[in-house]
Amino acid sequence: MAGIVPSGGGGSGRFRRRRWAPISEINVTPLVDVMLVLLIIFMITAPLMQVGVPVDLPKTSAQQVGGKDEPLVVSVNAKDEVFLGETKYEVAELGAKLKAVHEEKPDQRVFIRGDKAINYGRMMEVMGVVIDSGFRQLGLLGEQSQPATPAAPAPAARPGQRR
Repeated sequence: MAGIVPSGGGGSGRFRRRRWAPISEINVTPLVDVMLVLLIIFMITAPLMQVGVPVDLPKTSAQQVGGKDEPLVVSVNAKDEVFLGETKYEVAELGAKLKAVHEEKPDQRVFIRGDKAINYGRMMEVMGVVIDSGFRQLGLLGEQSQPATPAAPAPAARPGQRR
């Protein structure tokens, strides 16, 4: 906060003159507090802002594939609507858009999410459009299934006892 404090002038007396000089220091503590609160808010909300097209993915036991960059995500929902990210496209429009993206980033990864209720032929049609657009790093997404817990072993039979 800026303020004014009396400066200079020694001596005492009734007729002493005071000169006021501004303080040019800024108190940054409130600014830092606000920035930390915003940082925490963005850290919490950023993971929630993923692809928002509701798709009921099939279960799989395959491990996750890691990568450095954020992949493009093509989704096909239960109504056979095709999305790139969260934007709805017709299949022909999707091909043109993907070709434009491929020209900028030829090594971009593309993931395809398909609802388990859609026709297999529809998924192959969308995959064909992605491949025809020039992308070669293509992956299918599925929901990670819960590992099956092994059943408890049955107690061993004692000699002479039937099972």
